[in-house]
Amino acid sequence: MKVSYKWLQEFVDIDISPEDLADRLTLAGVAVEGVTKLGVGMEKVFTGRIEKIDPHPNADKLVVTSVNVGTEKLQIITAATNVREGDVIPVAVEGAKLASGLVIKRAKLRGVESRGMMCSGQELGIDPKTMPADQAVGIMILPPGTQLGRDAKEVLGLDDTILELDLTPNRGDCLSIIGVAREAAVLLGRPLRLPAPSFPELDESIEGQVRVDIEDTDLCRRFAGRLIKNARVGNSPLWMQQRLRSAGIRPISNIVDVTNYVMLELGQPMHAFDYNLLTDGHIIVRRAREGEKLVSLDGVQRDLTTEMLCITDPSGPVGIAGVMGGLATEVTNKTVSILLESAFFNPISIRRTSKALGLRSEASQRFEKGIDIGGCARAANRAAQLIAEMGAGEVVAGMVDNIPAKLADRVIQFRPSRAGYVLGADIPKSKVTGILTSLRFTVQDAGENLLVTVPSHRMDVSQEVDLIEEVARIHGYNQIPDTLTYGRSTRGIKTKEQSLTAQARDLLAGSGLHEVMTYSFINPKTFDQMNLAPDSAMRNALKIKNPLSEERSVMRTMLLPCLLEILARNYNRRVQNGAVFELGRVFIPRGENQQPEERTILAGAAMGRSPASWNQPAQDYDYFYLKGVLENLFSRTGAGAVNFLPETGDPSYHPGKTAYMEAGGTKIGVIGELHPDVLENYDLPARVVAFELDFDRLAEISGRPVVYSQLPKFPGIDRDIAILARKDIPAADILRVIQAAGGKLLREVSLFDVYQGEQVPEGMRSMAFALKFQAEDRTLTDAEAGEITGEIAGSLAAKFGAELRS
Repeated sequence: MKVSYKWLQEFVDIDISPEDLADRLTLAGVAVEGVTKLGVGMEKVFTGRIEKIDPHPNADKLVVTSVNVGTEKLQIITAATNVREGDVIPVAVEGAKLASGLVIKRAKLRGVESRGMMCSGQELGIDPKTMPADQAVGIMILPPGTQLGRDAKEVLGLDDTILELDLTPNRGDCLSIIGVAREAAVLLGRPLRLPAPSFPELDESIEGQVRVDIEDTDLCRRFAGRLIKNARVGNSPLWMQQRLRSAGIRPISNIVDVTNYVMLELGQPMHAFDYNLLTDGHIIVRRAREGEKLVSLDGVQRDLTTEMLCITDPSGPVGIAGVMGGLATEVTNKTVSILLESAFFNPISIRRTSKALGLRSEASQRFEKGIDIGGCARAANRAAQLIAEMGAGEVVAGMVDNIPAKLADRVIQFRPSRAGYVLGADIPKSKVTGILTSLRFTVQDAGENLLVTVPSHRMDVSQEVDLIEEVARIHGYNQIPDTLTYGRSTRGIKTKEQSLTAQARDLLAGSGLHEVMTYSFINPKTFDQMNLAPDSAMRNALKIKNPLSEERSVMRTMLLPCLLEILARNYNRRVQNGAVFELGRVFIPRGENQQPEERTILAGAAMGRSPASWNQPAQDYDYFYLKGVLENLFSRTGAGAVNFLPETGDPSYHPGKTAYMEAGGTKIGVIGELHPDVLENYDLPARVVAFELDFDRLAEISGRPVVYSQLPKFPGIDRDIAILARKDIPAADILRVIQAAGGKLLREVSLFDVYQGEQVPEGMRSMAFALKFQAEDRTLTDAEAGEITGEIAGSLAAKFGAELRS
């Protein structure tokens, strides 16, 4: 927001410099990002009138002009093509300095003397984007009645200073000159002079000529309008053009400039319709209907949705509420009757519409932050006054002001004691009352407390703490004494889930896997690549309404495809060995209009071989590699017993080389080699191993305390046992029986050999286990170790029909 210092002075007497005012505003929470002085370095530029234009005798593209600058007539040569005899222009005389630093000297052009230079707006330091369309290129043309010989800086308002505000989103009330003047008046202790619109009206009434119906009252809470007849559309006065330019807005015509001027002055966006192009003068405020379109003022056809609020007449949309008007009802030089719109629209609705259309305007910026609903009528009257004063039209008596629901006051109880506690400073109740009253709050004494009525222009104030902030910033943050913090201190610690996450990442990275982070959006074709059945629940993915591309159009329901894409990308670039993992979330839809269920999944995938080193050969990345990684994870995190059981029903994995992980009777994951079809779909090598683990479930079962036991003082006894058992019996089940039968004296057991072939019956296999027996209080005898070994053999025979091999 750019604010003219001179414009501010119309509403409040400011006796400090612009820089000091900027400092005070910033300290009060209205941040001023920069202070820019206009016309710096510009000297000896005056207004002049072109009396005569003659051809240059020696150059076809040059003309010789006689320019009257009030005190003398100067011969000036120019190549400009937009000047005519009688035009009033800014003239840089001999010795003048321009904003660019250029110094004007007497010169000869093709043998003819030139004693000055006609100036364009850009040469005077004016942004070309803020110049009228017909003067963006060429010499600047001033109004015909401009006095000659005046300093161009004064005429063009270049003797001003601009404050550039960097407002926080809650201070929409400061997106206006009056809003900033209100703050300045409070900070300087000066009275605020508000404009009081007064103007003559025609004898005819607006009643019966204009009708406003609001269908969607949740999106439009007020719509005020005034009717202008006998309009004369042309250029606006120079002073108004200058003020619009100082705010970065290009003058267009007197009517449009008035609406922009009122928006800057009062913070109320307005729009002007050509009344004769509205069907029956009937305005309807409603949501757009399916398939409706509108060509906006910038000439672009906009596709409207049912979520967008529109200004319509009985024939269809004529404007996008709060964003931009329609081209069909634009005010032009042919317009003779005008309907002025001043309304309040829902901020959220305007923000969504503006974003959806990619159309952000000065009006939408203000509506998004919230405008003064109580100021709609005042703004309409102010615009009517300006139009009448400049002779651009006559105002029809009366106003249409549709307010669907009564505007209720916001009353907040303010406790001075609470303010003292929050701020750490006791501010007297009388001063609190004075501060809030100066900010236009209505304050009522209620004993120890105050009842404060919030003015309609402060939409950001809704609770007591907001009022405390207002008191603090006006009282002065630098006036609040420094105090030491007090209270019970607490030590920040990680939650169990955070600690487990960090532990898992460190452990997997230490095991040789590289962590990756992938998009949460995937391609719907991924489900086909993963061999999922047509009715698989995993295909029920959440669709994105505005995807960046088809390849990223649904939320992922599984993590593994993201890892396979990474492996495939590396494999295609001759990186044939690698192991990756990701700890991320998947999104499971739960029904219409419900947030999806987010589950944290740990997934890993590996291909090829591990790197070789000087003391260790390369090893294949296989099922047992990943199984070992996960077993280490379960052990380190205190997850207890996790069983690996045969899995044949997962279509993404090889049916004979896959297991599922089970803990406490619940399936928590799957591990194994990927199905050949999946490998082919991703152009991967013959073998890739992978796993997926429900990390949320792992967090539930982990965290069992690690119990320390003293190192044994007595030696142990080692025994080996070999058995014949059916090959369909999992080794893990046999291990559990051995551990149970061995009791406390069995310290360790491990499978060290498996054999199938000659000397082993069909359907059987031989398994050899290493047993270690050890007691804490004595040295075991061979007899005791043999007895326990016999008990183990008996248990295996009873449970599985296993036979000891001699």
